[in-house]
Formats: sequence, C-alpha cells, structure tokens
Amino acid sequence: MAVRLHKQTAAVTEVVLAVKNLKKEFYSKKGPVTQALKGVSLKARPGQVTGLVGADGAGKTTLIRTAAGLIVPTEGSVTVLGLDSVVDTIEIQSRVGYMPQKFGLYQDLTVKENMDLYADLQGVPSSQRKDRYGRLLRMTGLEPYTRRMAGALSGGMKQKLGLACSLIKSPQMLLLDEPTVGVDPISRRELWKIVYELVEKDGIGVLLSTAYLDEAERCNHVVVLHDGEKLAEGTPREFKERLGQRVVLVDPPADIKPRRIHTRLMGRAHIVDATIRSGKVRVVTDDFGTQAVADALPEQWRATVKNTSSTFEDAFMALIPHQGSRIQINHAKEPSEKTVLNEEVVVQTKALRKFFGDFEAVKRLTFEVHHGEIFGLLGPNGAGKSTTFRMLCGLLSASAGKISVAGHDLRNSPSMARARLGYMAQQFSLYGQLSVQENLNFFGRAYGLGGTRLRRRLEWAFGEFGLGKWRDKAAAQLPGGYKQRLAMAASLLHEPDILFLDEPTSGVDPLARREFWLRINGFAEQGVTVVVTTHFMEESEYCDRMLIMSQGENLAMGTPSEIRALARSKENPEPTIEDAFIALAQGEITPSGGQNLVENDGGEK
Repeated sequence: MAVRLHKQTAAVTEVVLAVKNLKKEFYSKKGPVTQALKGVSLKARPGQVTGLVGADGAGKTTLIRTAAGLIVPTEGSVTVLGLDSVVDTIEIQSRVGYMPQKFGLYQDLTVKENMDLYADLQGVPSSQRKDRYGRLLRMTGLEPYTRRMAGALSGGMKQKLGLACSLIKSPQMLLLDEPTVGVDPISRRELWKIVYELVEKDGIGVLLSTAYLDEAERCNHVVVLHDGEKLAEGTPREFKERLGQRVVLVDPPADIKPRRIHTRLMGRAHIVDATIRSGKVRVVTDDFGTQAVADALPEQWRATVKNTSSTFEDAFMALIPHQGSRIQINHAKEPSEKTVLNEEVVVQTKALRKFFGDFEAVKRLTFEVHHGEIFGLLGPNGAGKSTTFRMLCGLLSASAGKISVAGHDLRNSPSMARARLGYMAQQFSLYGQLSVQENLNFFGRAYGLGGTRLRRRLEWAFGEFGLGKWRDKAAAQLPGGYKQRLAMAASLLHEPDILFLDEPTSGVDPLARREFWLRINGFAEQGVTVVVTTHFMEESEYCDRMLIMSQGENLAMGTPSEIRALARSKENPEPTIEDAFIALAQGEITPSGGQNLVENDGGEK
C-alpha cells in the first residue's frame, strides 16, 4: 500500500481525546484478574489520525471502548471533546462516531433501512437525512445498493455501510476499531480515502486501531501498545529513523526460493524479523546489520545482501519485546502413517461453475495445484474465493464442471477425497463452549483417530501450537490468535495430504501472522499441499503460484514474479503484488493477449 504523507498542523494545541494513567482490570470468578490497561496516557488531536497498534491482548479495543463510554476505567481518566467518559457518557456518544470490530448491522434490513435505524437511534431529524444520506452514500459508493439487504453485501461493502452508519450524525470525533479487518485491498484503500476526506474536509479527530502495519504508516501519529502498556509513540517517520542501518535486503540467487531463505533466517541469532517482499527477503537485525545475515546463510544463498530503508513495520517488529522467541517454530513432524501422495496434480478443476438461483458466483474456473506447493487464491470481496473453496472441500456442490482432489472425483468419491484433506474455515467454527482438549478430541475422533494414535496427535498439537497452557480453557475464551492456532491444529490432526486454509490470518496480529506462515512453509517443505486464500497481499509472496479472481472469473495465474510483472511500467518499475492485484481487479491491465498466464509445475524458484 502506498504511503500517504500528510502535513502536520504547526500549532495544534487542542485535543479531542486525553487519556491519563488509564488502568482497566477485568475480574473473573474462575480465574485471575486480567490487567487490560496498565497506566496508559495519550492524546489525539483534531484534523489528525492517531493509530493504535499492538499484538493481540495489547489493550487496543479496551482503550477505544473506554473512550466510547462503554467501559468504566479502574483508575485514571478519559476526556473526550472536553467531557468525562464516565460522567458525560450520553453526551459523548451523541457527539462521537464509534465503529466496533464487529459492527452491529442488521442482516435482514436493507442498506437504507440500516441507515434509518441508526439515524433514529442518534436522533437525526428527518429534515437533515436526505442531504446527509446523499453525502455518505456517494462517499462510500453505496448509492446503487440502497435496496440491497445488508446480509447480501460483500465484506468491504458491509464495512463501508458500518462506517456510514457511524457518521449519520456528523461526529466531532471518530473511534474506529480495526475497520479494515477481512476486507480486500481495494476496499481498504477506499475506506482510508473516506477517513481522510473526513479528516481533511471536516477537521475531525480519528482514533483508529489496526492490525495492518502498512496502515499505521498512513497515520499522523502512532501509539504502540503491548500487554496493556504504552511502549512508544510518535510519527511513523520518527519510528523509522530509530532503526538506523538495521534493515537488510537479501536478493536470492535464481535457483533458491525466497521461502527457503526466510525459513532459514527466522529464529537465528541477531535476526529480529524476516519477511518476503517482491521476491526478496527483508530482514530486521539487531546491531549486527548485514553481518548477522551473512553469518546465518550459506554463501551460495546470498546473491545480494545490502542495507535498505526501513518501514514502520520494521520498526514495530524491532520494538515489540521477545518477538523472536514467540515465532520460533519447531517444524519437526512425526512420520506419517499414511502413504505420501504420488500424484503430481493433487487438486484440479475443469470449467467449474456455481449458481445461486440466477446468479453465477463461479464461472468456468479451471486450474491445477501440484503436489507440495503453496497455491494462493486471491480476489476482492465477492470474487467467489470462498465459494470455490467450499466446493473444493466438498462442502458445497458444484453446479457444473469437474473437481478432482487427491485423485478422487468429488462428485463420485467425496468421502475418499475428504479423508485426504484438512480444512480451516474463514470464521472460527469450533465449539466455543468446549475446552481446547475437548475440541481436539472431538475432531480427532471425527477424523477416525482413536487410542494411542489420537493421544499422540493431541500431544503433538499441544506442543506444536503452544496450546498446552490453554488445554482446559473454553475455546470461546481464547485470544484471537490462539483460536486460529486451535482451528489449524484441528485441521491437521489426521495428517492430511492437502490443507485448505480460508483466510487463516484474518483478524490476527502481525506476530501471529508470521507464526502461521512459518508453519505453513514448514508443512509445504514436508510435502503437504497447501491451498490458501488471503487478503494480505504481502502474504501471497509466500505462495509458489497464485490465481487472482474477480466476479467468479480467472483474471491471472502464475508465480509471484509473473503476477508482479503484469503491473511493471516506466512509472512503476518494481511493482508489488498489491499493485498488480488492484490493476487487474479494476480492469486497468490484463495478462498478455487477455489470456491467463501459462501454468508451470516448478513454482517460483
């Protein structure tokens, strides 16, 4: 995502939010006191976006809900627009727009009916609604959809409707709790455009939490929280300047996959973080810089190792305590009791179609996935990714076409195919009232495991995913990142040959996302075939190949380097996958001759 720089107002002294020594404790009859906030202080100013970032459990949501007057502080104070958050709750809520993580839209009401409801709740006079609705609908691009049921909207459109509803009564301040979670890059850009239009034209102050570190770089001011405490604050530039020469870029040789270098570096001495960006491995080190990378890699793996400029993401990863220990993964795997797949092509679709009434959600989709590769399925909200996913897993029947999984036709031998695959749903779908162990026991038995093998696989899951301390905890009470760990563990209990992951990192923090991808890389190296969907474009760099969809159709297919090349131009000689994705989805570019890229079985080297 391109970084947008905004002018800082020279003499801004007014504040719209003042948090002083804020502490919040949550009490439980069955467990210890949870200290969600531990003496946090910060300020937010009008005409600026103040960003809150941090790992799961940092206290971001608690702080925003306190500012909205929904939580009473244990100690300290929160002043919003000069009003006390405890004494003046009703007045604050009438002057502040608040959008929680899970916005309370009514699925069975239309777009306009939802807006009417929120206008009624906020006491907006009928005489003001026409003009107000008109501006909000134009701003959000929802004008053509006023009669559509909210439940029928795409994820991005639901978020825009949620934002519109929070703006019904011209707020003086806006509180946004991760407003872009689960939406595609196009919708993310559109939501940010709306936010900054409000900031620049109306001069309102915005306090926004986000799990996307590139979005934090768009903020005027950033506050980093960790475990209920404020670690640091400042402008994105100030954060980046603190890193000096600690960011290194590794350009792999042609015969080495970036993924191999990334996995090799993670957890090594003096390596703070490593990610794959545009075919290169980006490394944050301690004070050893390029020497730390050189010491960790064989000489033949280093085509080019050089210092590069830092990003806010680099600074964040260097700042968070003990992140290295959190993301070291043991990739050792027990010997499988099943026969390893011998098929070169393990997932295949031919002219796949799916109709819902007269609506064609998937249109003659044809592709292949090869043994041991990571295959990405990308597209904007409403592209047909999840529908395709459910058909591949046998959870949804195809209207036409053929699907082969692990050599078995899904139409003729669905049970044989399902026995060879693991599936992790987009939304947490385990049993919230059951403990972690009870969930794993249930799914293990559902996959046909029992006795010694089940006990052995449960212990593997507890160790591999760090679930041991949560063994007796109800699944619904787990932090978001641990819910995702549990879901992945359940999908892997029976040692599947093919793993389907539907947005496995949606809604989890940057540290958890890195942890997940290390695991996914490790499973792929062990010969497990992985098919994954994601809205994080940088994550698609870990794929060997990917398919980009839009409106049920195949726009392009190829390796990350081939996809990036589609957007290369004189103006943008080094495009990202996000650049290519947006250009393809908006029809600005097409693959050569309007045809999909030719598949190859080697993946990106």
